[in-house]
Amino acid sequence: QVQLVESGGGLVQAGGSLRLSCAASGRTFSSYTMGWFRQAPGKEREFVAAITWSYGRKDYDNSVKGRFTISRDIANNTVYLQMNSLKPEDTAVYYCAASQKALSTIRNSGMDYWGKGTLVTVST
Repeated sequence: QVQLVESGGGLVQAGGSLRLSCAASGRTFSSYTMGWFRQAPGKEREFVAAITWSYGRKDYDNSVKGRFTISRDIANNTVYLQMNSLKPEDTAVYYCAASQKALSTIRNSGMDYWGKGTLVTVST
């Protein structure tokens, strides 16, 4: 059974940093693309970043490009999202997800597996 467990969320001041982790288990993810999505209060869930497990190719939403970095630790089956220069508009529940779809389609297609999310709150 696939499990994606997020951690690392919390309260941070604007301009600060947080690192989110996603521990993945239950299968071999070598053919998967891993993604981070977020959902702010009253808004739809949106794409943040994605990375291919095998080759480490990455994609970012324009709103986080240059501030957030996605990475993966193959040995520990963990995906990270380093978030710097945080803004109040980054406040959201952040979800880790996995899909066998291509990186180029992740942001607009359904994911196969989802975690339960971790809350990030950025104060002014």
